[in-house]
Amino acid sequence: MHVVNGSHSQLDLENRRSERQQKRKGRELADTMERRKVDILCVQETRWKGSKSRSIGAGFKLFYYGVDSKRNGVGVVLKEEFVRNVLEVKRVSDRVMSLKLEIEGVMLNVVSGYAPQVGCELEEKERFWSELDEVMESIPTGERVVIGADFNGHVGEGNRGDEEVMGKSGVKERNLEGQMVVDFAKRMDMAVVNTYFQKREEHRVTYKSGGRRTQVDYILCRRGNLKEISDCKVVVGESVARQHRMVVCRMTLMVCKMKTSKIEKKTKWWKLKKEECCEEFRQKLRQALGGQVVLPDDWETTAEVIRETGRKVLGVSSGRRKEDKETWWWNEEVQDSVQRKRLSKKKWDMDRTEENRQEYKELQRRVKREVSKAKQKAYDELYTRLDTREGEKDLYRLARQRDRDGKDVQQVRVIKDRDGRVLTSEENVQRRWKEYFEELMNEENEREKRVEGVNSVEQKVDKIRKDEVRKALKRMKSGKAVGPDDIPVEVWKCLGEAAVEFLTSLFNRVLESERMPEEWRRSVLVPIFKNKGDVQSCSNYRG
Repeated sequence: MHVVNGSHSQLDLENRRSERQQKRKGRELADTMERRKVDILCVQETRWKGSKSRSIGAGFKLFYYGVDSKRNGVGVVLKEEFVRNVLEVKRVSDRVMSLKLEIEGVMLNVVSGYAPQVGCELEEKERFWSELDEVMESIPTGERVVIGADFNGHVGEGNRGDEEVMGKSGVKERNLEGQMVVDFAKRMDMAVVNTYFQKREEHRVTYKSGGRRTQVDYILCRRGNLKEISDCKVVVGESVARQHRMVVCRMTLMVCKMKTSKIEKKTKWWKLKKEECCEEFRQKLRQALGGQVVLPDDWETTAEVIRETGRKVLGVSSGRRKEDKETWWWNEEVQDSVQRKRLSKKKWDMDRTEENRQEYKELQRRVKREVSKAKQKAYDELYTRLDTREGEKDLYRLARQRDRDGKDVQQVRVIKDRDGRVLTSEENVQRRWKEYFEELMNEENEREKRVEGVNSVEQKVDKIRKDEVRKALKRMKSGKAVGPDDIPVEVWKCLGEAAVEFLTSLFNRVLESERMPEEWRRSVLVPIFKNKGDVQSCSNYRG
């Protein structure tokens, strides 16, 4: 499989811009990644304060860290298909952060870095390299590492004496900061990827400002994995950042073939809230039972008939996620304006005339106006609908989406074993959970002594009555998640007295025989993170 990584310095989110403008820039960045087919992108100088993650549109998600909205800040942007692969997020400082991903059994660590500039204190530079060293030392040697960073240094053209860590295709002469990059690569047995590919100078220069044309942004990987990099170059003509340009490399991961998980398709039980659907469901169920109104006595037969009828009458979901709601205002007019601005920027880069500059500036202002108008229109429509049931649902859906986007790790897909190794296969993960719970449930703890002389009381237990079942069904809330049997309470409410008769009989048989249906014995355990945001370890987890 192919993974594209980019190092993109200065996201151009200045303190004077509002959060709304930051979102616009983020959406433009997402469009650029989509257009350039970039899957993973490291960003620096984001200037976003906080330790969070958020959706930036088009299925892309930004993980970022910054302590001050006036300086620094680093982040990593992931394509939607990789967001669920995130196992761990480490925010070391506003200059260094890393993500650990599991891609088809391969562990890939993505590190975003932003080195102090040439004029900064030596102590600040040493602190940055010390933090980067610690991150690298914490990554097992068998895992892939890709670093996308603005190192604010020139490694220079040529590689005499440094052939093991870099190629000859640098830019200009090496400076002290560039030497620090080379020394780091030697310490960690890494390669400066940019320098290994012969490109025109236009595709090697990562920073342009006035007459200055330099190379300060780099992508590094382990030397042993350099053969997996098929190309690396600077992308020109993009207008998301003012001076820095995107450095993109194409990486082909050598992965093991793993079983692909099936897309979970769910029955659309929610349609039963409509009376016409409910009536059709009852009729089809009656036909499936040979015209009988009474449900079969045994649970297995009844449950299977209900599930099959539900799938036929109500349909099943596609299993795909719904469209991102964070930037639902991103309409065609806004996209056209952004496209014209991008082409204008490219034109100005190629021909630096005052006319081209003014055209680009005018299109920048037009994009801001178009975004403001599109957002205002979308919010006006939302506010108008708020008094309706649908509008209320839209609001809750947006709130849930925002809460979901703010979480680093979407789900617990892998865990560590007792020795701290990350388990990736589903079989190994299940086996480890089994071992853990067997140990947990069989620990010997101190127990209170039973009071002697207590007499047990034996008495007949009354049978469950229909009115009790009827009241219980009435009190149960609709819209809840289904259990392993995939039958929600809406089904029993829809079937009315037939359901009451069946459930009453079933519950009483369970009481008398002291045996429940096998499906009821199954359950689903959902591990929940303890605000750590890293790979959960079974060895030290205690409820």
